[in-house]
Amino acid sequence: QVQLVESGGGLVRAGDSLRLSCAASGRTFSRGAMGWFRQAPGEEREFVASISDTDTIYEKSVKGRFAISRDTAKNTVSLQLNSLKPEDTAVYYCAAAKVGLRFDYFGQGTQVTVSS
Repeated sequence: QVQLVESGGGLVRAGDSLRLSCAASGRTFSRGAMGWFRQAPGEEREFVASISDTDTIYEKSVKGRFAISRDTAKNTVSLQLNSLKPEDTAVYYCAAAKVGLRFDYFGQGTQVTVSS
């Protein structure tokens, strides 16, 4: 059974930083990307960032502020969130793909709240 478990969310002020981590178990994702999505209240879930052997992709509003990293051997992915803004407030979900960028698995989510 595949599980993705996120940690590191919390309540911070605008301009602060947070680091989210995700540990995957049940299978490895060496052939696919790992990434992060987020969902704000009343909004649809949106892509934030992904990382694979060949590419790193960021959603436009977080590029330059967020940094994704991955340890393939440990089956983990992290997201460093810098210069946080109130509009970054959302539940952040870890995601993993068996192949390419087709995300097959999602975690339960971790709340990030940024106060102004």
